[in-house]
Amino acid sequence: MKTAISVSNLFVSYDGSEALKNVSFTVDKGKLVGIIGPNGAGKSTLLKVLLNLIKKDSGRVELLGKSIKEMKTKIAYVPQRSSIDWDFPITVIDTVILGTYPNLGIFKRPKKEHKTWAHECLKKVGIAELHNRQIGELSGGQQQRVFLARALAQKPEMYFLDEPFVGVDVTSEEKIISILKELRDSGKTVIVVHHDLSKASDYFNELILLNKELIEHGNVERVFQPDVLSRAYSIQFPSIIGEGVSS
Repeated sequence: MKTAISVSNLFVSYDGSEALKNVSFTVDKGKLVGIIGPNGAGKSTLLKVLLNLIKKDSGRVELLGKSIKEMKTKIAYVPQRSSIDWDFPITVIDTVILGTYPNLGIFKRPKKEHKTWAHECLKKVGIAELHNRQIGELSGGQQQRVFLARALAQKPEMYFLDEPFVGVDVTSEEKIISILKELRDSGKTVIVVHHDLSKASDYFNELILLNKELIEHGNVERVFQPDVLSRAYSIQFPSIIGEGVSS
């Protein structure tokens, strides 16, 4: 199976404070992977380093065997909702159309077929009827679906999502994870920063468990064990948490 992500000896720091220490792992193509760990563990930092949004101190990152720069049109990113200016005057459909820009080429504008595709992406996430609404008028779950639609519009090989389920309703969460599983099943690679351990066994094939350094990486059964989780969270987990977990 082809390697989608390769990370070797990754070190990252902020103002002299260590954020990630000697992190190494690989992820195969066509996996849905959750990055988990306690607050301040470096989960979002890792995601942003993979996207070259944060500079690393040292180490190597390759996506499908290429540099991040070479892969930039094949990568879609859904940031945390808290990082987005929801007062910006842009409609739902125009937000999704922005997803087509990386593949348009310099100085080219979207054509009719790109706008049609953007509408199809909104249908996919179940909010086509909201296409003319301003994004700030939407609920949290609707906003998250808009940005997932924007990612779909890009037609990437890899999807990176930072805490996509925070502040969304149950219906939106179920819709989003259903689409992410469909993407995985179609051979795409999906990486998700996630905080809710109760959903980890249902949502992901593999887990990356961090606490500034890599605690464990592998299938859910391997990572979702009480002794492994306790090393990351510094609390004692009951033995039942590792039972009945399926990938």
